[in-house]
Amino acid sequence: MTLFNRDLRVFPNTFSLLVDNWPTPLVKLEGEALEGREAWAKLEFYNPFSRSIKDRAVWGMLLEALKRGDLGPRLEEASSGNLGIALSCLSNLMGLKATIYLPKPTPESTEVLLRLLGAEVVRTEHQTINKRFQEEVKRHASSSGAVNLNQFENDANFRIHYETTAEEIVKQLNAVGRRPDCLVAGIGTSGHIAAIAKRLKEEYGDEVRVVGVQPSQGSVIPGIKRVETGPKWLKMGWVDEVVEVSLEEAVRGVVEVARREGLLIGLSSGAVYSAYRRMAGKGVYVLVFPDDAFKYLGQLGRFVGKGIM
Repeated sequence: MTLFNRDLRVFPNTFSLLVDNWPTPLVKLEGEALEGREAWAKLEFYNPFSRSIKDRAVWGMLLEALKRGDLGPRLEEASSGNLGIALSCLSNLMGLKATIYLPKPTPESTEVLLRLLGAEVVRTEHQTINKRFQEEVKRHASSSGAVNLNQFENDANFRIHYETTAEEIVKQLNAVGRRPDCLVAGIGTSGHIAAIAKRLKEEYGDEVRVVGVQPSQGSVIPGIKRVETGPKWLKMGWVDEVVEVSLEEAVRGVVEVARREGLLIGLSSGAVYSAYRRMAGKGVYVLVFPDDAFKYLGQLGRFVGKGIM
């Protein structure tokens, strides 16, 4: 008798809770259901470990490293939050030890969660994760005998999103008889936006418009980065346009979705929603919401009483 029962939500172990829990929901945003327009949100905070899309990237990279025989007992990785949390969770399940290098602006709540999970935390003076930061972590891992999966360069990051996230979206859209006109997603490593863009264009043609979202100059929005940091898969050409969103606009997006849809989305998700609202016309839009609001309560709290909340 098998222990796994998807219908009754019974899982034999916590690994199963990740992969057998897919697909994550794709939900129509009723507040955006206007004449000639629909918006469908992919809710990646339904992933169980980091409550974010980064569970997928970590799973894909660990699985490929394991198959190659390249997985050692210690892992070192640069992360602004969710990747580090996902890596720490899965490392615990696999009996591995994780060290996470954080940029200086990382929310305190992220460090607390990493330490709760038993990860070693190194908070650096870097303001963002750029090439220099990545190379420093890579060199330190090499000199100390640790494994650096390197989410920013590891093609397993792209592949897992192409094979799972993107494929789920295609099947979900087809199941409800929808053809997407536009994908809106944040630019971080560029793994998920590039993979989804490629798959959607393969399925529906190049007329699917793909819009990437980056922080405006001077804004720090956890989970997304500016294109000058050199996201690897962005240069493959599947992203048609990049728009800028300020931190304040991202917060306004979080607030608007909470009050219109009852969903507590994170700051990068708020940035995606804000970018979508700025451009929205007729058509079917797919929005990728990478995580939820709970890690960012400290940052969100700074906007209380400022005309936003």
